[in-house]
Amino acid sequence: MASSSGNDDDLTIPRAAINKMIKETLPNVRVANDARELVVNCCTEFIHLVSSEANEICNKSEKKTISPEHVINALESLGFGSYIAEVKDVLQECKTVALKRRKASSRLENLGIPEEELLRQQQELFAKARQQQAELAQQEWLQMQQAAQQAQLAAASASSAQQAGSSQDEDEEDDM
Repeated sequence: MASSSGNDDDLTIPRAAINKMIKETLPNVRVANDARELVVNCCTEFIHLVSSEANEICNKSEKKTISPEHVINALESLGFGSYIAEVKDVLQECKTVALKRRKASSRLENLGIPEEELLRQQQELFAKARQQQAELAQQEWLQMQQAAQQAQLAAASASSAQQAGSSQDEDEEDDM
């Protein structure tokens, strides 16, 4: 395999993916490990060849991103024209799956409720939460006021009891 860097691991397809494809394609056939390794290397080389050719076609058309059309043209120029019909079918299938995924991931569309209605409901929930928070704050303030009044009454009663106790002491001293 042609590799500009010395690290072949960076340039290969995961073996698990290849093993899965082999098992699905040939379910009743045993494939030797060296044959599996050869398939991995061939797949990697094929991808490298097609992607390099697609990159050249992309550069010639003065584009910066390789498009599916560039890959199809690369297959044709490399002599793999017999695969183009199947490649186009797979491309259409991928586009359909991607579109379904995008639609499925849109939670707003799945609810069936217009965005304006959802926004109105959200504002109502915020208003209720603010009202509840204000009521809690009011209750806490009233409790603090009551506690302060009780503390003042207790202090006043303690003070008057103390004054009454000291005036009795004075009366008792006067009696002596």
